[in-house]
Amino acid sequence: MLKSVGVLAATGVVGLVAIKLLGMLLLPLLGIFLGFVIWAFKIALIIGLVWFGFQLFQRWSRERGSEA
Repeated sequence: MLKSVGVLAATGVVGLVAIKLLGMLLLPLLGIFLGFVIWAFKIALIIGLVWFGFQLFQRWSRERGSEA
């Protein structure tokens, strides 16, 4: 009985250490991925704003062209 409890405790400690080590190794990768996602979102936002401004400019210039 005592041996099985000791094996269970050792397995838990080894699992905890493994999770901590994997977390330390994979956390920078997660940060890089998150940074790339935010960078892609910023680029898409800039492109969307330029497109929106171009559409507004076309609409306003079309309305002023019909008045003249």
